[in-house]
Amino acid sequence: MPEAATNLVHQAGEAAVHAAEAAGHGITHMMMHLILQLAVIIIVAKIGGYLFQRFLKMPSVLGELASGMAIGPYALGGMIDLPGLGVFFAENAGFAASTELYGIATLASIILLFLAGLETDLAAFLRYSVVGSVVGLGGLLAAFVLGDMLAVLWQGNGIDSFMDPAALFLGVISVATSVGITARILAEKQKMSSPEGVTILAGAVFDDVLGIVTLAIVMGMAKVSMGGGEVNWGEIGIIAAKAIGFFVVVTSLGLVFARKITAAIKKFKSTEIIVAICFGLALLLAGLAEMAGLAMIIGAYIMGLALSRTDLAHEIEQHLQGIYNILVPIFFCVMGMMVDFSVMKPVLLFGSVYSLLAIASKVVGCGLPAFLMKFNLRGSLRIGLGMLPRGEVALIIAGIGLSSGIINQGIFGVAIMMTVITTMLAPPLLVKSFEGGSGLRKEMEGTGDDVETIVLEFPSRDITEFLINRFVRALQDEEFFVHHLHTDTPTYRVLKDDIAFTLISDGNQLQVNVPAANQHIARMILLEELLSLSDLLESTKQMKGLDEMGSDLMSGLFA
Repeated sequence: MPEAATNLVHQAGEAAVHAAEAAGHGITHMMMHLILQLAVIIIVAKIGGYLFQRFLKMPSVLGELASGMAIGPYALGGMIDLPGLGVFFAENAGFAASTELYGIATLASIILLFLAGLETDLAAFLRYSVVGSVVGLGGLLAAFVLGDMLAVLWQGNGIDSFMDPAALFLGVISVATSVGITARILAEKQKMSSPEGVTILAGAVFDDVLGIVTLAIVMGMAKVSMGGGEVNWGEIGIIAAKAIGFFVVVTSLGLVFARKITAAIKKFKSTEIIVAICFGLALLLAGLAEMAGLAMIIGAYIMGLALSRTDLAHEIEQHLQGIYNILVPIFFCVMGMMVDFSVMKPVLLFGSVYSLLAIASKVVGCGLPAFLMKFNLRGSLRIGLGMLPRGEVALIIAGIGLSSGIINQGIFGVAIMMTVITTMLAPPLLVKSFEGGSGLRKEMEGTGDDVETIVLEFPSRDITEFLINRFVRALQDEEFFVHHLHTDTPTYRVLKDDIAFTLISDGNQLQVNVPAANQHIARMILLEELLSLSDLLESTKQMKGLDEMGSDLMSGLFA
């Protein structure tokens, strides 16, 4: 954490220790209180996420945020006073969470960005680097400039300079795109391999990478400003060079030596040890990034990015999924707990305007470059809406700003408000936008591939999951890059050179969305794996009748 954040959390910790000692309790009592808090947070966050997802058809992250708002110290948590425990969720030195609880939330944010780095699709980024980078850069510049300008031009918020750390943070918060939400919609609409789909995914990669670098620059500027110094353009250049240099150098070294590092780790011959060491390296790089004056999430993201092209990426994701499912909801719930409703009232209008500008910045900032490249108005709108939802990265950045003392709870609440609004609006608008014809201009329509869907139906979900795992391993053995998207329906992007298709596990069905030019390759890989499985079943002679099922499936595949 930055120095200001470290001091704040240290003060909160000392206050908690002194309070416990004054009440005649020691560290055991503090840990008991923490365990009870975690129990409540996990249960409430998971139930809240489920309810939002099941009944409101909204991403679970919104339910976890709402749960945190409800049980935080500024709502129900501050009203519950238990004998022997005191206020269940109480402020600590003016901070909404205790040192211990915030530490666990920080660990969750590192896991979140580490997995985001693992999921970064470098192949797609390079393949669609021109249009994707232009789209991502357009959205980043529009969002950052509009967020910063609004903070300065809005009267009464105490921000009077474009270089004010709070104004810069409002710009950075509105930058990051939550590609997971968009990917889920694209997968459900079978548009992942469409020109709009690949452009959105490539643009989001560029958007996130530049957003992380922008955060590093702003953190450096804020540190100088809060230290009493005055930031000039020379210092800004040095800070930018330092941030970009750290990112580029460490990322390049990671990508160059990743395979050698993983080859050395593999000598342990234990998947559990390998995954643990990789995660330990992510924590190490997160700490080094903080020591370099950057945010810890930057180091975690870089480590994930370095490992994204190795054959361990899928194994790491699989083994960390359980920890992710438990800890990450804690992070979002803790973020929700930090919303102080009493200070939100004066900034509701400001938050509404900020949210509208956040929407316009992505729709126009990403849509206009797309229109100037090769898309028509319909396709440009789809790309703009696909880049619209903010999510986990925006909340992490807002949390860093609040814990560092750069932004106050009112502005933090505005960030939460913008995240919720954009995340709620994006899914229905994006689905509606795909009702229509091609998103390419007429002269470009012939250059796009028609996407075909291959559907294989199996007797049960277990067989489907078993087979898709075999397909993934077979693809990785053939040096395909398999990108596992964090969506409710297990979805994998498969890429190699100019070959791209999507695997979706939906109940007892395996769907393959593939461009017509690549369908023979996808069918051949599926056939080889089905034949291999059929031979395995025949040799074991354990499951009667499955050879007929395999024959039917292969007949259907080439029907």
